[in-house]
Amino acid sequence: MTFQELQPKITAIVADTKLVRDEKLLAICQLLNENIEYYNWVGFYFANHENKTLHLGPYVGAETDHTVIPFGKGICGQVAESNANFVVPDVAAQDNYIACSFTVKSEIVVPLFVDGVNIGQIDIDSHVIDPFTEADERFLEFVNQEVAKLF
Repeated sequence: MTFQELQPKITAIVADTKLVRDEKLLAICQLLNENIEYYNWVGFYFANHENKTLHLGPYVGAETDHTVIPFGKGICGQVAESNANFVVPDVAAQDNYIACSFTVKSEIVVPLFVDGVNIGQIDIDSHVIDPFTEADERFLEFVNQEVAKLF
């Protein structure tokens, strides 16, 4: 399924009044994981600005020990501070990377903004080296614009 075909499905999940927020977030993770071959782990992290930590929200994929990540640590922690997308084509070549699994080869993290504040991020791990393009970034920015409506 193309990104363009997935966009209305994301919008429909966000608008579904029968689901609570975490169910919607999980449904989005499932949709992306099932329809984009190289999205092997899909999840959301949410910021606690007081403690400067990220906390794992709904996700689909292998279990992770990284349920709390300090700002600045790893790719997710860096995005919490930079407020910018971060694409890692090859995690083996990346400094300040927190290994989740030996199967993870690349990662993309896109911040989630609500009223101009970075409240979290969507995090995608792939078992493929260098699969992410600018199209992935734009699509995940769209996903987060929709998700922001839930807050």
